Amino acid sequence: MKLHDQKLRKLGLAVIQVETQAIAALADQINDDFVLACTLMFNCKGRVVVTGMGKSGHIAGKIAATLASTGTPAFFVHSGEASHGDLGMITRQDVVLALSNSGETEEVLTILPIIKRLGVPLIAMTGNPASTLAKFATTHINVAVEQEACPLGLAPTSSTTAALVMGDALAVSLLEARGFTRDDFALSHPGGSLGRRLLLMVGDIMHADEKVPSVSESALISHALLEMTEKKLGMTAIVDADNRVTGIFTDGDLRRMLSRNLDVHKTSITEVMTPNCAVISADILAAEAMQIMERKKINALIVVDEQQRAIGALNMHDLIRAGIV
Repeated sequence: MKLHDQKLRKLGLAVIQVETQAIAALADQINDDFVLACTLMFNCKGRVVVTGMGKSGHIAGKIAATLASTGTPAFFVHSGEASHGDLGMITRQDVVLALSNSGETEEVLTILPIIKRLGVPLIAMTGNPASTLAKFATTHINVAVEQEACPLGLAPTSSTTAALVMGDALAVSLLEARGFTRDDFALSHPGGSLGRRLLLMVGDIMHADEKVPSVSESALISHALLEMTEKKLGMTAIVDADNRVTGIFTDGDLRRMLSRNLDVHKTSITEVMTPNCAVISADILAAEAMQIMERKKINALIVVDEQQRAIGALNMHDLIRAGIV
């Protein structure tokens, strides 16, 4: 059987349209039940235990991961495993979020009496407000869809998308309510590129000690050029007798100097340096250093201590190697 490109495009577009409509219909479900669900999770002294079976179980796992990474401690418990020992993971301090499109999933219903005995608040997310799970719950979030995107009406498509989007709505609402910040987010993602961008400090990647290009105010241009060549950072700091930064000399300054026909062996570096240059401290985020470079349209910064003494140097290549850019 030959596949036709136009037909495939039409089928794909139809799926997106059906699921888009399903998501749009969720706006009506951001109601008092939704607010109560958020309140229960916000006030939870333990963790939010998210459970489900089959495709709903996969969505439940993703919702638990999203909650955990945005400031709401949460984990996933497989409903089938719960009645075989994993139910011991739930404590009286927790809140349970149970997903079942039908609201009649046997494995989910099996654990309801234990949840009731523990006195744990139960948030149900189903597509059937009249279901056993919905009626048993402390609050019920209705994620019913008019139709599945599957033309057979069998494969969970629109229904799982709706549940996933509602889970995101819960997680992000709680994130905002908790005042969760970018730094908080980075603390739970230290191993990824996001963590590097948000947690890496200038002091972690700067060139320090003998690797810092530096010449005195009395140095000649030729001396500064040798220092730049040796340290390979495209610049050198100009410092006074106490090692306090008074200026910088960069590749850009060098190009501008060439038009003046100066004798590099006789001219002081102070005549061509950029005074009052931008400096940073070692304890600021590397991402902030990048923003400073971009804003000022420069490629290097000198790192100073509280007395404005040169203690390090940083250029754009260091930020690129560190994964900041």
